[in-house]
Amino acid sequence: MKKKIILASVVSACLALMLVGFVLVTLRFPIRYLDIIEEHSLDTAFVLSVIHAESTFRPHVVSHRGAIGLMQIMESTGQDMANRMGFYDFDYSALLIPESNIAIGIFYLNWLEQYFGDDRTLILSGYNAGPGRVRQWLADERFSQDGITLSYIPFPETRNYINRVKRNYIIYTWLLRLHSLF
Repeated sequence: MKKKIILASVVSACLALMLVGFVLVTLRFPIRYLDIIEEHSLDTAFVLSVIHAESTFRPHVVSHRGAIGLMQIMESTGQDMANRMGFYDFDYSALLIPESNIAIGIFYLNWLEQYFGDDRTLILSGYNAGPGRVRQWLADERFSQDGITLSYIPFPETRNYINRVKRNYIIYTWLLRLHSLF
């Protein structure tokens, strides 16, 4: 009887620690805008990972280069993607609205996937440094031996960005599985 009480106490303590751990991780890696993301994307964890790396879920942040909103979209990219989406009356300030920013950002990620294939390194490099730079890198033997994949990314910012998104992706995949249980 005493062993059962001790075992129950240990199990309860472990569950409580797991719950505290989950809460602490979700404070650092929030799950927000799920309804909007799921409306536009098949890979929710990937989009959450990009948003976390880009803005840490701050919808009104503007970078020193002029990228704006949750998914840090440049005005020219926003205009181009909005036109491709059929929104010809695009206004840059729409990127401050989470629904618009996420829809355009996901459309851009999907466009990059169509352009580069399913290579997430190329997609993320294109998102961060621009698809033109990625094409240049692929054409340069110092950065790509086969012209299809990158063996080296010359921009430290882009290398770090890709690593952050990939780390975030592992965490968000795990968090979304746990989130679906509750």
